[in-house]
Amino acid sequence: MIIIKKYPNRRLYDTAKSEYINMEDILVMVQTHLDFKIVDSKTGEDQTKSILLQIISEQEVSENRSLLTTTLLKQLIRFYNSDMQPYVRSYLEQSLAGLLEQQEAMQNMVNNLVKTSPANMFAKLMEENMKLWGTGPSRSKKDDN
Repeated sequence: MIIIKKYPNRRLYDTAKSEYINMEDILVMVQTHLDFKIVDSKTGEDQTKSILLQIISEQEVSENRSLLTTTLLKQLIRFYNSDMQPYVRSYLEQSLAGLLEQQEAMQNMVNNLVKTSPANMFAKLMEENMKLWGTGPSRSKKDDN
């Protein structure tokens, strides 16, 4: 895990590279799935969430690139300090994980289709669909029991 120190002057220092970095560098780290933690240089307190929220806030300024609509933000705010807060957090985490898995599976399917000949593309698509639906040649006999 990469440790990044946040100094009082708002500067960020990557201890792995021994250099100062900026918010764009943090964004790249997130996008490339690097594991990091941002800590206050004096107290050692975890500041990762605060910095990530700042990145989201900066990304949300542009309506064209925004993921969080005003309606969605209002709905999320209503869950704070409610009995549903832990469930909503878990639901959102699981939903996004599922979405990312589906996106990866679809990307792999498209890559596989591009690699095959036109005659085999339809057969490959059908085979993948059969696997997703739990039927077809890839199913084992014990699935039927």
